[in-house]
Amino acid sequence: MRKRLLVAPLVLLLAGVAACTSDEPTVAAPFAGCEALTAPPPSAPASAVPSSASPAAGGSAMASLPDLTLPCFTGDDQVSLREVRGPAVINLWASWCGPCRAELPVMQSLADQTAGRLTVLGVDTGDQRDKGASFAVDAGVRMPTLFDEKSTLLNNLGRINLPITLFVDAGGKTYVHPLPLKAPELAELVGTHTGVTVTP
Repeated sequence: MRKRLLVAPLVLLLAGVAACTSDEPTVAAPFAGCEALTAPPPSAPASAVPSSASPAAGGSAMASLPDLTLPCFTGDDQVSLREVRGPAVINLWASWCGPCRAELPVMQSLADQTAGRLTVLGVDTGDQRDKGASFAVDAGVRMPTLFDEKSTLLNNLGRINLPITLFVDAGGKTYVHPLPLKAPELAELVGTHTGVTVTP
């Protein structure tokens, strides 16, 4: 009889421990889907930006985006970077990166301002999915975003620090900018490397 009396409290105790150690609820990702990323914006410039533009300090030009495929943060889509049509801006960020946290809302503002003229895409890099989603919710970031848990794109670019911003012109030529950007500098680089005019 005594053994039976001890079993019930023990079961309740184990249930309580399981409840305390269960994972926190998953944060819903606020990002838009990736379905339209490989189609050119409706009013994209017909020609590429002149290649005479001089790179800013620390930046570099590439013939095209790396040949990588990354998952969309939302849904099951796999996105080939080489199929992302220019003009485009691709921003590599992470929730643990202080400069990224300051810069990402500026990228969202760019996405809002240039909708239909420029593809603006985020790549959550070397991050935990829930932390990336939680920060994006708090910062009001909704632009389409890929999830690169192993920093494959960052490593492929030969870089180690975030944020990194890629500017892709209508012909696919890519310019890599390795430093955080504020709105005026971002607007200038968008115009120089994609041909899309932006008001800071």
